[in-house]
Amino acid sequence: MRDGPADADALLLTTSAVHGVEGHGGCGIQAGLLQVGESLRQLAGPRTALLHVHAVNPHGFAHGRRVNQDNADLNRNFIDFGQPLPDHPDDAAVHDLLLPADWPPPPANEAALQAALDAMGPRRAQMAVTRGQHSHPQGLYFGGHRPAWSNTVFRAVLRRHAAPVRRLAWIDLHSGLGPFGVGERIFASVDTGPALARARAWWGDGVTSVDTATWTSIPMTGPIQAALADEAPAPADTGICLAFGTVPLPQMIRSLRADHWLHTHPQADQALAAQIRADLRAAFYPDTDAWKRALWTQGLQATQQALAGLRD
Repeated sequence: MRDGPADADALLLTTSAVHGVEGHGGCGIQAGLLQVGESLRQLAGPRTALLHVHAVNPHGFAHGRRVNQDNADLNRNFIDFGQPLPDHPDDAAVHDLLLPADWPPPPANEAALQAALDAMGPRRAQMAVTRGQHSHPQGLYFGGHRPAWSNTVFRAVLRRHAAPVRRLAWIDLHSGLGPFGVGERIFASVDTGPALARARAWWGDGVTSVDTATWTSIPMTGPIQAALADEAPAPADTGICLAFGTVPLPQMIRSLRADHWLHTHPQADQALAAQIRADLRAAFYPDTDAWKRALWTQGLQATQQALAGLRD
């Protein structure tokens, strides 16, 4: 939904459910922003428009999965598919251990997986599992073999709405990383010079960057922000991923492993399948008033700060 002048000089873009199951929190923030739209328009001024892109990954959002209908992680899908696909040998080394034949995994499997990850060290281990891979189509964090439908559609959105403006602010809403209810503001722009300085001026010195090894996020292959360079290279863009903490990282990874296992074992016991689905939803959307209040307070604040930054 777009609100504001058709010929705006500046645009605030929010996106939700790039990872489908994470959309419950992100879409909640967007719904709240629509309800307070009049105050946001006043803050934005007459030359700024707001664009809320709801459920970038509609399949994952509808079916309670993080990935799309092709098991692709959209935040690993925005690469140049005309070039050789990125290689990720560390993922290949642990792939079979991450997705064993049986669930729950037998103790021997978990011991072998933990030993392999321990040998890598914490940062490399996190990247081994979550950076993105293109060799195992049923595996975790699969980036795809071709542009996903959502990739193509979102690029069209950028060409229509972002390319004509001179200044762009982008808040990409996520969950599943960090302390419970805390929204980490992770720098997410193509330009790492003036844009990073602007991001910290707008959203505070606490803005982190995957390129400087923040403790909850890592560099990834094919993030959605990469589309800006192709579809809207002219605007001065300033963006963050606003990622809200839910459960500890090992618990989140285990819920993803179970979900991927279930996807390849559709005849699994119904009680086990129901528990796996419930655990995945809880890992990305803790259904508590305290968590929801924390999301709304921080989501509204980040939006107001972005609009003030664009205006000033």
